[in-house]
Amino acid sequence: MRTRNSTFGRFSAGLALAGTIGCAAGPPPYDPSTVRPYAAPTRQVASPVVPANHQELEDGPVPAAPAAEKVRVDDLVQLALGRNPRLAKATFDIDAAQGKHVQAGLYPNPTLGANWDEIGDRTGPGGILNVPRVTQEIVTGRKLSLSQAVASKEVDQATLALLRERYAVIGTVRGAFYDLYALERRITALDELVGLAGEATKTGQTLLDNKQIARLDLVQLEVELARFRSQAEAARQELPGARKRLAAVVGDPRLAVGAAAGPFDDLPVYDLDQARETVLATHPEVRSARVGVERAQAAVRRAEVEPIPNVTATAGYVKQYENRSNDFSFGLSAPIPTWNRNQGNIRSARAELGAAIQDVGRVENDLAERVAVAHRTYAASLKLAQQYRTDILPKAEETYRLSREAFKGGQFEYLRVIQAQRVVAEARLESVRALGEAWQAAAELSALLLEEWWPGPPPPVPGPGAGPVRLPLPQPDPPRKDGVQPR
Repeated sequence: MRTRNSTFGRFSAGLALAGTIGCAAGPPPYDPSTVRPYAAPTRQVASPVVPANHQELEDGPVPAAPAAEKVRVDDLVQLALGRNPRLAKATFDIDAAQGKHVQAGLYPNPTLGANWDEIGDRTGPGGILNVPRVTQEIVTGRKLSLSQAVASKEVDQATLALLRERYAVIGTVRGAFYDLYALERRITALDELVGLAGEATKTGQTLLDNKQIARLDLVQLEVELARFRSQAEAARQELPGARKRLAAVVGDPRLAVGAAAGPFDDLPVYDLDQARETVLATHPEVRSARVGVERAQAAVRRAEVEPIPNVTATAGYVKQYENRSNDFSFGLSAPIPTWNRNQGNIRSARAELGAAIQDVGRVENDLAERVAVAHRTYAASLKLAQQYRTDILPKAEETYRLSREAFKGGQFEYLRVIQAQRVVAEARLESVRALGEAWQAAAELSALLLEEWWPGPPPPVPGPGAGPVRLPLPQPDPPRKDGVQPR
């Protein structure tokens, strides 16, 4: 599938532009060939699962999967990259910033005029005709190039905003996908428990008929069955809303989303310190804040040259009917920066520079907090899920099995079997809940780390002639020498 639309083309161009954002002073050229490959985040995958669909970004959106088919998270991510309006809006913001960059470097237009003085004079009724008279403002002090330097940083920030929106959309899609997946697993677990409770109720009815248990015991079994059924039905009522939410974050509210498929038990492994350092070095928000410092520095330089007066040159042809002569005129004029030397704007620009420098620290702190919060939820849920899978759930199932065997041998009352069954039910449901929370936190971490392929590794690099190649993502900014150092 090789369909491309203009919006997606601008989006791909925006990704290429992100790699050129950096450290050069003045208006940098937007050359996609200078893009450098992105260093993969430090992460390991416990059980690598290669996604079924590795279509490239330059391909068109993935077709909507029929409701009867299972969908994978990478399929929905690729679909979102082609349909989500947040990304389309960000591409138009880049177009607007590039237009301002062009406009900032344009020279003032000349003025064409004509004067006809002393009409009807006694010595010459034709008067004095000055036509054409051309006036041109000459810009001094490199004002145009400095204005373009400011505008170029706005283009850089708009490009980084596109990159930020891209991974925000990816993270939201992944989180919504695993919210749906966990709900489906919960329904499956509840259906199994309904089956167990139904068998227990039938057994209890047989025991009651044989007068081996009291009616009260059977009622408790029936209550347990009704509870599991009501929980399963309530979970099923959530299912359409979860699918509609996933379709909405993909960017197509009418998308028919089928059952989720993919890894659920084996989560990727993240290290908190490595994740934090990677995010602070590569995330578009902190890179945009650093570009904001460069923009503020360029704005200060632009404000400081504003008092340098521009020169206005005037030239024209003069026809004098009084003495029947043909003359030429030329003049120069410039304002005198006596009272207005742009003092207020210079002071304002310097204050904005100070605020921009402080904003870098604010953004870094916010990102570090987001990583810490997501990793806290991820680590706690992952540990809990591992304990349930490797320790709690096996022991609970063994207890239930042994209690049933003991009941058949006449050693236990049946209510002890039911109690063991309840423990198994709660352990399974808690395990699914913990896994779901861990996956959603991992999805947020994957977006902060700018992970392109998740949860599996990237596809193998195609050989020559093997088809389109993914656009590389930008590397971290190199250390700067203006006092704003990446942390």
